[in-house]
Amino acid sequence: MSDNQKAFYDRASELIKLANQQNQNTEIQTGEVSASFMWALARYNAWFGSTSFETKEQMQSKKQEMMDYYLARYKEMIDANLDDYIENFDHYRATQK
Repeated sequence: MSDNQKAFYDRASELIKLANQQNQNTEIQTGEVSASFMWALARYNAWFGSTSFETKEQMQSKKQEMMDYYLARYKEMIDANLDDYIENFDHYRATQK
């Protein structure tokens, strides 16, 4: 694994660790953590996308292109992670709360 790949997974692990900490609160359901996590990522990506433009009109003209990009990447990532969980279901479930 390259240093860039390791850094990528380390950053992701830190975010997952935060979600898992929130998951420990018995007053918060797992689905609520997931929904907040998705909203935060969408919000961050909207901000990140905005940094490429000088005007809102420029951003508006590229909105569909950005949507297509983010949805395609998410689909790839969720597909790979679902396949991993299916293949390793018994192991992963045995290590979860």
